[in-house]
Amino acid sequence: MNEEANPASTNGPDAHPEWLTDMVRVLNDPGYERWRSMVAATGGCSHPVHLAGESHVIDAATGEVLHSYRTADEPSGHLLVACGNRRASVCPACSEVYQADTYRLIRAGLSGGKGVPEQVSEHPRVFATLTAPSFGPVHTLRGRNGKTLRCRPRKNGGTCSHGNPVGCPEVHGTGDQLLGQPICPQCYDYPGAVLWQAHAGLLWHRFTLGLRREMAKLAGISRTSFARQVRLSFAKVAEYQRRGLVHFHTVIRLDGPQGPADRPPAWATTDLLSEAIPLAVRAVHISTPDSEIGARLLGWGDQLDVRPILLFRDLDGLSEEAVAGYIAKYATKGAEASGTVDHRLSCGTCGGRGRPSGWGLLVTCARCKGTGLKPGLDLEALPVTDHARRMIRTCWDLGARPEFAGLRLRPWAHMLGFRGHFSSKSRRYSTRLLDLRQARTDHRAKEARERYGLPDPGEETTLVLAHWRFAGSGHTPGEAVLAEQLRQRIELARKIAAQRTAE
Repeated sequence: MNEEANPASTNGPDAHPEWLTDMVRVLNDPGYERWRSMVAATGGCSHPVHLAGESHVIDAATGEVLHSYRTADEPSGHLLVACGNRRASVCPACSEVYQADTYRLIRAGLSGGKGVPEQVSEHPRVFATLTAPSFGPVHTLRGRNGKTLRCRPRKNGGTCSHGNPVGCPEVHGTGDQLLGQPICPQCYDYPGAVLWQAHAGLLWHRFTLGLRREMAKLAGISRTSFARQVRLSFAKVAEYQRRGLVHFHTVIRLDGPQGPADRPPAWATTDLLSEAIPLAVRAVHISTPDSEIGARLLGWGDQLDVRPILLFRDLDGLSEEAVAGYIAKYATKGAEASGTVDHRLSCGTCGGRGRPSGWGLLVTCARCKGTGLKPGLDLEALPVTDHARRMIRTCWDLGARPEFAGLRLRPWAHMLGFRGHFSSKSRRYSTRLLDLRQARTDHRAKEARERYGLPDPGEETTLVLAHWRFAGSGHTPGEAVLAEQLRQRIELARKIAAQRTAE
Protein backbone atom coordinates (compact mmCIF):
# COMPACT_ATOMS: atom_id res chain seq x y z
CA MET A 1 0.00 0.00 0.00
CA ASN A 2 1.49 3.34 -0.98
CA GLU A 3 1.64 6.46 1.19
CA GLU A 4 -1.20 8.20 -0.68
CA ALA A 5 -3.54 5.27 -0.11
CA ASN A 6 -2.85 5.33 3.64
CA PRO A 7 -2.10 8.88 4.82
CA ALA A 8 -2.48 7.83 8.46
CA SER A 9 0.66 5.72 8.12
CA THR A 10 2.78 8.86 8.47
CA ASN A 11 0.57 11.64 9.78
CA GLY A 12 -2.51 10.01 11.29
CA PRO A 13 -3.20 8.90 14.87
CA ASP A 14 -1.74 5.44 14.17
CA ALA A 15 1.58 6.81 12.87
CA HIS A 16 4.67 5.55 14.68
CA PRO A 17 7.07 8.04 16.27
CA GLU A 18 10.18 8.86 14.28
CA TRP A 19 12.57 7.17 16.71
CA LEU A 20 10.63 3.89 16.59
CA THR A 21 10.55 3.80 12.80
CA ASP A 22 14.25 4.56 12.66
CA MET A 23 15.04 1.97 15.33
CA VAL A 24 13.31 -0.74 13.27
CA ARG A 25 15.42 0.32 10.29
CA VAL A 26 18.64 0.05 12.33
CA LEU A 27 17.75 -3.36 13.78
CA ASN A 28 17.00 -4.76 10.33
CA ASP A 29 20.08 -3.28 8.70
CA PRO A 30 22.66 -5.94 7.64
CA GLY A 31 25.41 -3.92 9.37
CA TYR A 32 23.61 -3.71 12.72
CA GLU A 33 25.93 -6.08 14.60
CA ARG A 34 29.02 -4.17 13.48
CA TRP A 35 27.37 -0.85 14.39
CA ARG A 36 26.48 -2.27 17.80
CA SER A 37 30.05 -3.40 18.43
CA MET A 38 31.38 0.07 17.58
CA VAL A 39 28.88 1.70 19.93
CA ALA A 40 29.86 -0.75 22.66
CA ALA A 41 33.52 0.16 22.12
CA THR A 42 32.62 3.81 22.85
CA GLY A 43 30.79 2.77 26.02
CA GLY A 44 27.44 3.82 24.57
CA CYS A 45 28.55 7.39 23.73
CA SER A 46 25.59 9.69 23.04
CA HIS A 47 27.37 11.84 20.43
CA PRO A 48 30.12 9.75 18.83
CA VAL A 49 32.44 11.28 16.26
CA HIS A 50 32.33 9.68 12.80
CA LEU A 51 35.75 9.20 11.21
CA ALA A 52 36.59 8.12 7.68
CA GLY A 53 40.01 6.99 6.53
CA GLU A 54 42.48 4.15 6.82
CA SER A 55 45.38 2.82 8.87
CA HIS A 56 48.23 0.48 7.86
CA VAL A 57 50.82 -1.30 10.00
CA ILE A 58 53.99 -1.85 7.93
CA ASP A 59 57.15 -3.84 8.61
CA ALA A 60 59.90 -1.22 8.59
CA ALA A 61 62.53 -3.63 7.27
CA THR A 62 60.68 -5.38 4.45
CA GLY A 63 57.86 -2.94 3.65
CA GLU A 64 55.32 -5.73 4.13
CA VAL A 65 51.84 -4.59 5.16
CA LEU A 66 51.14 -6.49 8.38
CA HIS A 67 47.65 -5.15 8.98
CA SER A 68 45.24 -2.76 7.27
CA TYR A 69 42.00 -1.13 8.31
CA ARG A 70 39.76 0.96 6.06
CA THR A 71 36.45 2.53 6.96
CA ALA A 72 35.41 1.95 3.35
CA ASP A 73 35.05 -1.72 4.32
CA GLU A 74 32.65 -0.87 7.17
CA PRO A 75 28.91 -1.25 6.46
CA SER A 76 28.36 2.36 7.47
CA GLY A 77 31.50 3.65 5.77
CA HIS A 78 32.88 5.24 8.95
CA LEU A 79 34.30 4.48 12.40
CA LEU A 80 32.68 5.65 15.65
CA VAL A 81 34.88 7.30 18.29
CA ALA A 82 33.70 8.50 21.72
CA CYS A 83 33.10 12.26 21.96
CA GLY A 84 34.91 12.58 25.31
CA ASN A 85 32.56 15.28 26.66
CA ARG A 86 32.79 15.63 30.44
CA ARG A 87 29.21 16.88 31.00
CA ALA A 88 26.71 14.27 32.15
CA SER A 89 23.92 16.31 30.54
CA VAL A 90 25.60 15.94 27.13
CA CYS A 91 27.01 12.40 27.21
CA PRO A 92 26.48 10.17 30.27
CA ALA A 93 28.89 7.51 28.97
CA CYS A 94 31.90 9.80 28.44
CA SER A 95 31.16 11.75 31.63
CA GLU A 96 31.45 8.50 33.61
CA VAL A 97 34.93 7.97 32.19
CA TYR A 98 35.87 11.57 33.03
CA GLN A 99 34.48 11.15 36.55
CA ALA A 100 36.47 7.96 37.08
CA ASP A 101 39.66 9.64 35.82
CA THR A 102 39.09 12.63 38.12
CA TYR A 103 38.58 10.28 41.06
CA ARG A 104 41.90 8.53 40.32
CA LEU A 105 43.67 11.88 39.91
CA ILE A 106 42.37 13.24 43.23
CA ARG A 107 42.91 9.95 45.07
CA ALA A 108 46.50 9.69 43.77
CA GLY A 109 47.26 13.10 45.26
CA LEU A 110 45.89 11.96 48.62
CA SER A 111 47.14 8.40 49.04
CA GLY A 112 49.68 7.88 46.25
CA GLY A 113 49.71 5.81 43.09
CA LYS A 114 49.86 6.75 39.40
CA GLY A 115 53.45 7.90 39.88
CA VAL A 116 52.82 9.66 43.21
CA PRO A 117 54.64 8.18 46.26
CA GLU A 118 52.44 6.67 49.00
CA GLN A 119 54.08 8.79 51.73
CA VAL A 120 52.12 11.76 50.34
CA SER A 121 49.27 10.59 52.61
CA GLU A 122 51.38 11.74 55.60
CA HIS A 123 51.50 15.36 54.38
CA PRO A 124 49.18 18.03 55.83
CA ARG A 125 45.93 18.13 53.81
CA VAL A 126 42.56 19.82 54.11
CA PHE A 127 39.31 19.84 52.17
CA ALA A 128 37.91 23.36 51.84
CA THR A 129 34.80 24.88 50.26
CA LEU A 130 34.88 28.54 49.20
CA THR A 131 31.55 30.13 48.35
CA ALA A 132 30.13 33.19 46.62
CA PRO A 133 28.73 36.11 48.63
CA SER A 134 25.02 36.89 48.81
CA PHE A 135 23.57 39.20 46.18
CA GLY A 136 20.05 38.98 47.57
CA PRO A 137 17.90 36.45 49.45
CA VAL A 138 16.81 33.37 47.48
CA HIS A 139 14.45 30.51 48.21
CA THR A 140 16.34 27.79 50.03
CA LEU A 141 16.00 24.36 51.59
CA ARG A 142 16.65 24.49 55.33
CA GLY A 143 16.71 21.68 57.82
CA ARG A 144 17.60 20.91 61.42
CA ASN A 145 17.92 17.55 63.15
CA GLY A 146 16.40 15.77 60.15
CA LYS A 147 13.40 18.13 60.01
CA THR A 148 12.72 20.43 57.05
CA LEU A 149 12.19 24.05 58.11
CA ARG A 150 10.39 26.95 56.52
CA CYS A 151 12.34 28.81 53.84
CA ARG A 152 12.75 32.35 55.24
CA PRO A 153 10.17 32.93 58.00
CA ARG A 154 9.53 36.50 59.13
CA LYS A 155 7.58 37.07 62.32
CA ASN A 156 6.30 40.50 61.35
CA GLY A 157 6.03 39.89 57.60
CA GLY A 158 6.92 43.03 55.70
CA THR A 159 7.53 43.92 52.09
CA CYS A 160 10.47 45.35 50.16
CA SER A 161 10.50 48.63 48.24
CA HIS A 162 9.01 46.80 45.25
CA GLY A 163 6.02 45.56 47.24
CA ASN A 164 7.19 41.93 47.42
CA PRO A 165 7.42 39.95 50.69
CA VAL A 166 10.89 40.00 52.27
CA GLY A 167 10.52 36.44 53.50
CA CYS A 168 9.02 33.09 52.53
CA PRO A 169 6.98 30.97 54.97
CA GLU A 170 6.86 27.90 52.69
CA VAL A 171 8.56 24.56 53.27
CA HIS A 172 10.28 23.66 50.00
CA GLY A 173 10.87 20.11 48.80
CA THR A 174 14.07 18.98 47.13
CA GLY A 175 12.51 19.25 43.67
CA ASP A 176 10.81 22.62 44.18
CA GLN A 177 11.34 24.89 41.16
CA LEU A 178 11.55 27.94 43.46
CA LEU A 179 14.81 26.80 45.06
CA GLY A 180 17.61 29.20 44.15
CA GLN A 181 15.22 31.80 42.72
CA PRO A 182 15.34 35.30 44.30
CA ILE A 183 12.68 36.28 46.81
CA CYS A 184 12.44 39.58 44.93
CA PRO A 185 14.07 39.69 41.48
CA GLN A 186 14.01 43.50 41.48
CA CYS A 187 16.05 43.62 44.71
CA TYR A 188 18.57 41.00 43.55
CA ASP A 189 21.94 42.45 42.52
CA TYR A 190 22.30 40.83 39.09
CA PRO A 191 25.21 43.03 37.90
CA GLY A 192 27.13 42.20 41.08
CA ALA A 193 26.42 38.48 40.71
CA VAL A 194 27.55 38.40 37.08
CA LEU A 195 30.72 40.41 37.77
CA TRP A 196 31.61 38.18 40.72
CA GLN A 197 31.09 35.13 38.55
CA ALA A 198 33.33 36.54 35.83
CA HIS A 199 36.09 37.22 38.37
CA ALA A 200 35.81 33.91 40.26
CA GLY A 201 38.89 32.46 38.55
CA LEU A 202 40.97 35.51 39.41
CA LEU A 203 39.68 35.41 42.99
CA TRP A 204 40.89 31.83 43.26
CA HIS A 205 44.32 32.73 41.89
CA ARG A 206 44.69 35.56 44.39
CA PHE A 207 43.51 33.28 47.17
CA THR A 208 46.32 30.83 46.48
CA LEU A 209 48.84 33.69 46.58
CA GLY A 210 47.29 35.06 49.76
CA LEU A 211 47.33 31.64 51.40
CA ARG A 212 51.08 31.39 50.97
CA ARG A 213 51.46 34.88 52.38
CA GLU A 214 49.28 34.16 55.42
CA MET A 215 51.04 30.87 56.17
CA ALA A 216 54.44 32.59 56.02
CA LYS A 217 53.15 35.29 58.36
CA LEU A 218 51.81 32.74 60.86
CA ALA A 219 55.08 30.80 60.73
CA GLY A 220 57.06 33.98 61.34
CA ILE A 221 59.14 33.74 58.16
CA SER A 222 59.38 35.69 54.93
CA ARG A 223 57.48 34.68 51.81
CA THR A 224 60.77 33.96 50.07
CA SER A 225 61.80 31.61 52.87
CA PHE A 226 58.37 29.96 52.80
CA ALA A 227 58.69 29.31 49.05
CA ARG A 228 62.09 27.67 49.60
CA GLN A 229 60.71 25.27 52.22
CA VAL A 230 57.10 24.55 51.28
CA ARG A 231 55.21 23.86 48.05
CA LEU A 232 51.45 24.35 48.12
CA SER A 233 49.59 21.85 45.91
CA PHE A 234 45.88 21.73 45.22
CA ALA A 235 43.10 20.28 43.10
CA LYS A 236 39.70 21.93 42.81
CA VAL A 237 36.35 21.67 41.11
CA ALA A 238 33.68 24.33 40.59
CA GLU A 239 30.08 23.50 41.48
CA TYR A 240 27.10 25.56 40.36
CA GLN A 241 24.61 26.32 43.08
CA ARG A 242 20.91 26.65 42.33
CA ARG A 243 21.20 30.44 42.51
CA GLY A 244 23.52 30.26 39.49
CA LEU A 245 26.82 31.04 41.23
CA VAL A 246 29.76 28.70 41.64
CA HIS A 247 31.62 27.68 44.72
CA PHE A 248 34.89 25.79 44.80
CA HIS A 249 35.60 22.44 46.47
CA THR A 250 39.33 22.03 46.85
CA VAL A 251 41.96 19.73 48.28
CA ILE A 252 44.98 21.67 49.54
CA ARG A 253 48.20 19.83 50.45
CA LEU A 254 51.56 20.95 51.79
CA ASP A 255 54.70 19.38 50.33
CA GLY A 256 58.41 19.97 50.56
CA PRO A 257 60.05 22.14 47.88
CA GLN A 258 60.51 19.14 45.54
CA GLY A 259 56.85 18.14 45.52
CA PRO A 260 54.96 15.02 46.65
CA ALA A 261 58.10 12.95 47.28
CA ASP A 262 59.46 15.62 49.65
CA ARG A 263 58.17 16.00 53.21
CA PRO A 264 57.31 19.53 54.34
CA PRO A 265 59.10 21.00 57.39
CA ALA A 266 57.74 20.10 60.83
CA TRP A 267 56.24 23.56 61.38
CA ALA A 268 54.03 23.24 58.24
CA THR A 269 51.12 21.44 59.88
CA THR A 270 47.45 20.84 59.12
CA ASP A 271 46.51 23.23 61.92
CA LEU A 272 48.64 25.98 60.41
CA LEU A 273 47.04 25.41 57.00
CA SER A 274 43.54 25.40 58.49
CA GLU A 275 44.23 28.66 60.34
CA ALA A 276 45.65 30.42 57.29
CA ILE A 277 42.78 29.62 54.90
CA PRO A 278 40.12 31.87 56.56
CA LEU A 279 42.65 34.70 56.80
CA ALA A 280 43.46 34.43 53.08
CA VAL A 281 39.77 34.26 52.14
CA ARG A 282 38.96 37.47 54.03
CA ALA A 283 41.99 39.30 52.62
CA VAL A 284 41.22 38.73 48.92
CA HIS A 285 39.31 41.48 47.09
CA ILE A 286 39.04 42.67 43.49
CA SER A 287 37.82 46.09 42.38
CA THR A 288 35.88 46.37 39.13
CA PRO A 289 36.19 49.40 36.80
CA ASP A 290 33.95 52.33 37.55
CA SER A 291 30.91 52.44 35.26
CA GLU A 292 27.24 53.38 35.19
CA ILE A 293 26.50 50.56 37.64
CA GLY A 294 29.27 51.77 39.95
CA ALA A 295 32.55 50.16 40.99
CA ARG A 296 32.24 46.87 42.86
CA LEU A 297 34.52 45.36 45.51
CA LEU A 298 34.34 41.61 44.99
CA GLY A 299 35.36 38.96 47.52
CA TRP A 300 34.46 35.52 48.82
CA GLY A 301 31.28 34.69 50.71
CA ASP A 302 31.02 34.39 54.48
CA GLN A 303 30.35 30.64 54.37
CA LEU A 304 33.63 28.72 54.53
CA ASP A 305 34.18 25.08 55.39
CA VAL A 306 37.66 23.73 56.19
CA ARG A 307 38.16 20.15 57.34
CA PRO A 308 41.29 18.00 57.63
CA ILE A 309 41.63 14.92 55.45
CA LEU A 310 42.51 11.77 57.33
CA LEU A 311 43.47 8.26 56.35
CA PHE A 312 40.21 6.99 57.80
CA ARG A 313 36.89 8.71 58.41
CA ASP A 314 36.22 9.98 61.93
CA LEU A 315 34.21 12.73 63.64
CA ASP A 316 36.69 15.52 62.95
CA GLY A 317 37.77 14.91 59.39
CA LEU A 318 37.06 13.34 56.01
CA SER A 319 38.53 10.18 54.54
CA GLU A 320 40.59 10.23 51.36
CA GLU A 321 38.04 8.08 49.55
CA ALA A 322 35.13 10.35 50.53
CA VAL A 323 36.92 13.50 49.36
CA ALA A 324 37.99 11.99 46.02
CA GLY A 325 34.47 10.72 45.37
CA TYR A 326 32.89 14.05 46.32
CA ILE A 327 35.10 16.11 43.99
CA ALA A 328 34.77 13.61 41.12
CA LYS A 329 30.99 13.77 41.47
CA TYR A 330 30.90 17.47 40.65
CA ALA A 331 33.55 17.29 37.90
CA THR A 332 30.86 16.23 35.40
CA LYS A 333 28.28 18.84 36.38
CA GLY A 334 27.82 22.13 34.58
CA ALA A 335 25.77 25.29 34.64
CA GLU A 336 22.68 23.33 33.61
CA ALA A 337 22.29 22.43 37.31
CA SER A 338 21.32 26.07 37.94
CA GLY A 339 18.62 26.17 35.28
CA THR A 340 20.56 27.36 32.24
CA VAL A 341 21.72 25.61 29.05
CA ASP A 342 24.90 23.60 28.50
CA HIS A 343 26.09 25.21 25.25
CA ARG A 344 26.78 28.67 23.90
CA LEU A 345 24.07 30.95 22.58
CA SER A 346 24.55 31.52 18.88
CA CYS A 347 22.69 31.24 15.59
CA GLY A 348 18.91 31.10 15.86
CA THR A 349 18.77 28.77 12.86
CA CYS A 350 21.33 26.10 13.71
CA GLY A 351 22.63 27.04 17.16
CA GLY A 352 26.09 27.57 15.70
CA ARG A 353 26.58 23.80 15.74
CA GLY A 354 25.23 22.88 12.33
CA ARG A 355 21.81 21.63 13.40
CA PRO A 356 18.51 23.42 14.10
CA SER A 357 17.87 24.73 17.59
CA GLY A 358 15.13 27.30 17.03
CA TRP A 359 16.48 29.81 19.52
CA GLY A 360 19.59 31.73 20.42
CA LEU A 361 21.34 34.69 18.88
CA LEU A 362 19.37 35.67 15.79
CA VAL A 363 22.12 36.72 13.37
CA THR A 364 23.74 35.34 10.23
CA CYS A 365 25.59 32.11 11.00
CA ALA A 366 28.87 31.23 9.28
CA ARG A 367 27.92 27.55 9.33
CA CYS A 368 24.36 27.48 8.04
CA LYS A 369 24.52 30.80 6.11
CA GLY A 370 20.96 31.42 7.25
CA THR A 371 19.81 34.89 8.24
CA GLY A 372 17.80 35.31 11.43
CA LEU A 373 14.96 37.69 12.06
CA LYS A 374 16.77 40.36 14.06
CA PRO A 375 19.98 40.86 16.02
CA GLY A 376 19.90 40.13 19.73
CA LEU A 377 18.71 37.38 22.01
CA ASP A 378 15.34 35.65 21.87
CA LEU A 379 15.45 35.16 25.63
CA GLU A 380 11.81 34.23 26.03
CA ALA A 381 12.37 31.13 23.90
CA LEU A 382 15.31 29.89 25.98
CA PRO A 383 14.47 26.75 28.03
CA VAL A 384 15.86 28.27 31.24
CA THR A 385 14.53 29.50 34.57
CA ASP A 386 13.49 33.13 35.03
CA HIS A 387 16.51 33.72 37.28
CA ALA A 388 18.93 32.27 34.71
CA ARG A 389 17.25 34.33 31.99
CA ARG A 390 17.90 37.53 33.96
CA MET A 391 21.53 36.47 34.56
CA ILE A 392 21.96 35.87 30.81
CA ARG A 393 20.40 39.23 29.98
CA THR A 394 22.73 40.92 32.47
CA CYS A 395 25.74 39.19 30.88
CA TRP A 396 24.57 40.41 27.48
CA ASP A 397 24.04 44.00 28.62
CA LEU A 398 27.30 44.28 30.59
CA GLY A 399 29.21 42.58 27.79
CA ALA A 400 28.40 45.51 25.52
CA ARG A 401 30.20 47.97 27.83
CA PRO A 402 33.83 48.69 26.84
CA GLU A 403 35.04 48.58 30.46
CA PHE A 404 33.98 44.92 30.68
CA ALA A 405 35.12 43.83 27.22
CA GLY A 406 37.98 41.78 28.67
CA LEU A 407 35.54 39.61 30.64
CA ARG A 408 33.94 38.28 27.41
CA LEU A 409 30.54 38.13 29.10
CA ARG A 410 28.54 37.60 25.92
CA PRO A 411 30.35 34.41 24.79
CA TRP A 412 29.96 33.08 28.34
CA ALA A 413 26.39 34.21 28.91
CA HIS A 414 25.17 30.59 28.87
CA MET A 415 27.53 29.95 31.82
CA LEU A 416 26.05 32.99 33.61
CA GLY A 417 29.38 34.77 33.33
CA PHE A 418 31.71 32.08 34.68
CA ARG A 419 34.58 31.40 32.27
CA GLY A 420 37.03 29.49 34.46
CA HIS A 421 37.95 25.82 34.49
CA PHE A 422 35.51 23.48 36.17
CA SER A 423 38.30 21.16 37.24
CA SER A 424 41.94 22.12 37.68
CA LYS A 425 45.01 21.32 39.74
CA SER A 426 48.45 22.65 40.49
CA ARG A 427 51.35 21.20 38.54
CA ARG A 428 52.76 18.92 41.25
CA TYR A 429 49.51 17.76 42.89
CA SER A 430 49.42 14.35 41.17
CA THR A 431 49.27 12.73 37.74
CA ARG A 432 47.56 14.36 34.76
CA LEU A 433 44.32 13.45 33.00
CA LEU A 434 46.39 13.28 29.82
CA ASP A 435 48.56 10.53 31.36
CA LEU A 436 45.50 8.52 32.48
CA ARG A 437 43.98 8.74 29.00
CA GLN A 438 47.24 7.77 27.35
CA ALA A 439 47.56 4.72 29.62
CA ARG A 440 44.05 3.65 28.60
CA THR A 441 44.88 4.18 24.92
CA ASP A 442 48.09 2.17 25.23
CA HIS A 443 46.23 -0.68 26.93
CA ARG A 444 43.64 -0.85 24.16
CA ALA A 445 46.37 -0.71 21.51
CA LYS A 446 48.15 -3.61 23.20
CA GLU A 447 44.94 -5.65 23.20
CA ALA A 448 44.48 -4.92 19.48
CA ARG A 449 48.08 -5.99 18.69
CA GLU A 450 47.58 -9.25 20.58
CA ARG A 451 44.30 -9.85 18.76
CA TYR A 452 45.91 -9.44 15.32
CA GLY A 453 49.29 -10.94 16.21
CA LEU A 454 51.24 -7.73 15.59
CA PRO A 455 54.68 -7.01 17.10
CA ASP A 456 55.23 -4.55 19.94
CA PRO A 457 56.00 -1.09 18.50
CA GLY A 458 58.73 -0.79 21.12
CA GLU A 459 60.81 -3.15 19.02
CA GLU A 460 61.02 -0.37 16.39
CA THR A 461 60.28 -2.82 13.60
CA THR A 462 56.93 -1.42 12.47
CA LEU A 463 55.50 1.81 11.12
CA VAL A 464 51.89 2.98 11.40
CA LEU A 465 50.59 5.06 8.51
CA ALA A 466 47.14 6.54 9.01
CA HIS A 467 44.89 9.16 7.50
CA TRP A 468 41.60 10.21 9.11
CA ARG A 469 39.02 12.89 8.43
CA PHE A 470 35.90 14.06 10.21
CA ALA A 471 32.72 12.62 8.70
CA GLY A 472 30.02 13.75 11.12
CA SER A 473 28.82 13.14 14.66
CA GLY A 474 25.89 11.91 16.70
CA HIS A 475 23.17 9.28 16.22
CA THR A 476 19.92 9.10 14.32
CA PRO A 477 16.80 9.00 16.57
CA GLY A 478 16.62 5.22 16.51
CA GLU A 479 20.35 4.78 17.01
CA ALA A 480 20.21 7.13 20.01
CA VAL A 481 17.64 4.91 21.76
CA LEU A 482 19.62 1.73 21.10
CA ALA A 483 22.91 3.38 22.17
CA GLU A 484 21.35 4.52 25.46
CA GLN A 485 20.07 1.01 26.16
CA LEU A 486 23.55 -0.34 25.52
CA ARG A 487 25.09 2.29 27.79
CA GLN A 488 22.77 1.32 30.62
CA ARG A 489 23.73 -2.33 30.21
CA ILE A 490 27.43 -1.46 30.33
CA GLU A 491 26.88 0.70 33.41
CA LEU A 492 24.96 -2.09 35.17
CA ALA A 493 27.71 -4.60 34.34
CA ARG A 494 30.34 -2.27 35.81
CA LYS A 495 28.35 -1.81 39.02
CA ILE A 496 27.93 -5.57 39.44
CA ALA A 497 31.66 -6.11 38.84
CA ALA A 498 32.50 -3.37 41.37
CA GLN A 499 30.23 -4.95 43.99
CA ARG A 500 31.82 -8.36 43.48
CA THR A 501 35.28 -6.84 43.81
CA ALA A 502 34.28 -5.06 47.03
CA GLU A 503 32.94 -8.30 48.48
